[in-house]
Amino acid sequence: MIKKYIFGAPIETEAVITTIPECKDIPEAGIISLDNGFSWTYTMADDDIVYGLGEANRGINKRGYIYVNNCNDEPLHTEDLESLYAAHNFIVLSGRRNMGLFFDYPAKITFDIGYSYQDTLTVCCEGSDLTLYIIDGTSALDVIRQFRKIIGRSYIPPKFAFGFGQSRWGYKTEKDFKDVVEGYRSRHIPLDMVYMDIDYMEDYKDFTVNPQNFPDFEAFVKDMKASKIHLVPIIDAGVKIEDGYSIYEEGKAGGYFCKREDGSDFAATVWPGRTHFPDVLNTEARQWFGSKYKVLTDAGIDGFWNDMNEPAIFYSDEGMDDLQAFLKDFAAMDPEEIPQFLLNDKVNGIKNSPRDYAAFYHDMDGIKVRHDKVHNLYGYYMTRAAGEAFDRICPGRRVLMFSRSSYIGMHRYGGVWTGDNKSWWSHLLLNIKMMPSLNMCGFLYTGADLGGFSGNTTRDLLLRWLAFGVFTPLMRDHSALGTREQECYRFERPEDFRHVISVRYRLIPYLYSEFMKAALNDDLYFKPLAFAYPDDPMATSIEDQLILGNEVMVTPVYTQNAPGRYVYLLEEMLFVKFMPDGSIFSEIMAAGHHYIQVALNEVPLFVRKGHCIPLAAPAETVDAIDTRNLELLGYEGATYTLYDDDGVSKDYDLAGHYKTYAK
Repeated sequence: MIKKYIFGAPIETEAVITTIPECKDIPEAGIISLDNGFSWTYTMADDDIVYGLGEANRGINKRGYIYVNNCNDEPLHTEDLESLYAAHNFIVLSGRRNMGLFFDYPAKITFDIGYSYQDTLTVCCEGSDLTLYIIDGTSALDVIRQFRKIIGRSYIPPKFAFGFGQSRWGYKTEKDFKDVVEGYRSRHIPLDMVYMDIDYMEDYKDFTVNPQNFPDFEAFVKDMKASKIHLVPIIDAGVKIEDGYSIYEEGKAGGYFCKREDGSDFAATVWPGRTHFPDVLNTEARQWFGSKYKVLTDAGIDGFWNDMNEPAIFYSDEGMDDLQAFLKDFAAMDPEEIPQFLLNDKVNGIKNSPRDYAAFYHDMDGIKVRHDKVHNLYGYYMTRAAGEAFDRICPGRRVLMFSRSSYIGMHRYGGVWTGDNKSWWSHLLLNIKMMPSLNMCGFLYTGADLGGFSGNTTRDLLLRWLAFGVFTPLMRDHSALGTREQECYRFERPEDFRHVISVRYRLIPYLYSEFMKAALNDDLYFKPLAFAYPDDPMATSIEDQLILGNEVMVTPVYTQNAPGRYVYLLEEMLFVKFMPDGSIFSEIMAAGHHYIQVALNEVPLFVRKGHCIPLAAPAETVDAIDTRNLELLGYEGATYTLYDDDGVSKDYDLAGHYKTYAK
């Protein structure tokens, strides 16, 4: 059962697309105060679990910390970081009552989940204009399915997007990209995508290509496709201020950029230098910006990733003026009297300043709204601009799209990756724990930068991370300029990388099938153990083992120098390891605690009792996978219903897409 409560005059975010009547009574769950903004307070039982919040720090169970949903360009994801790139304001209480709450509020909102007081959950925000949805269900999973139904079907990418992709900030020329493809193809390491970070552009200008480095871009894209490679360029939020640049001139003439209070175009510096931000919360501006993707789709591009769309601000014009004035005064200060951290705080505070986010405005179809009041919508609506444009540009055909910043609702237009992580073992574990929470909020096409984006990865970390990435819908190796090059062929014994990634391709028929079932049925692709085993008290405390679909349990190794790991089996299962010689090791293990040995070049999984999964023969590209001749791995007598389609069109609901196999 879903109840909708409206407080004040909330901004319509279009996160929820199902019509739900407003309740006029007072919510019986929790205590609401409107004395100073909005707050909702609830006393938790000792054994209550809190799920949700999508892309948030720490664990699957969110109890014990404070989370601030305020889309944040912060690459240093330490354990005490309260805000990441996304704002997914949905939580689920599971225990004495199974209840979900979606706070549809697009500005900064804080979830204190047993941080100030261990038994108290408080959700608060400065404003009091919001919509609250309270969902009661028979279980946490039932609550989530109800929520997923009212927010709309999750984005479905083309099938090639389930292949492996290589990315790096620093690929600049045709030769750079061809060398990467040659590095993989010559070693027969599977590869379907190569990503194009900001250096493919001319002076970092959106919807341009550097003419010196790509003299005939359309021919280059065609050549890559002939090699079975999809190029996936980045699009950033800021539009460079430059006379003669058509995107800037069109945006200026159309009034499509965000404004200062006085009506002038707000300017801030990002990668291209001084930029304006398209007002994607305005319907006309959103249609205009989305139409620009056609420049690249016309060249043969069929995948994109949106970035810097919190929006990230290096500094604004006003911020730089203020800093320069401060530095003049600072230089005249008596060194003995300067506060220790004054200079550092002032310089660092210029980036993504709250003052800047309060200095520009959107025209939401006739309603003037200050940006900080709708800050969490920007990445969502930038990606919505693209998704709506693709429906016009190439109707009936899927385009790969994922974003860094997001809000619930964006899940209908694209997936997400988890941002600029580090080459840390702790970030591999964070990646594992984050996946079910993202699914709960509708984001199914998800993944992290495998091996870590910044910092210097190691061979063992990359292999372990790839072994988990085998199972995430988005499987991309991405790294930053200035870090160790981490293409898989650059490490010793590249055959180990070939094997691990080949396992992904053997599993794609199953992974794609389970993804599609989850998308079409408002279900989860990744589930916490407790969702599959609600009667086992151990299940709620285990966060490093995940249920994938209904047939598989994933148990990644995420510890440096570990030869394996402990696992807890909640029932008898078939332990499977994909061995580097191409064979498959399997043995039945009884319920209980076990230590499993997993070498760096092995990929483990468990098949649940009574189930089986389909496997394809190894392939080097998605379109080379033979789905007509599949073998079944698992228990004798088990059956599996496979979903399979052409991977391009949108006729998802045809009965002919399903076929049942028996082992």
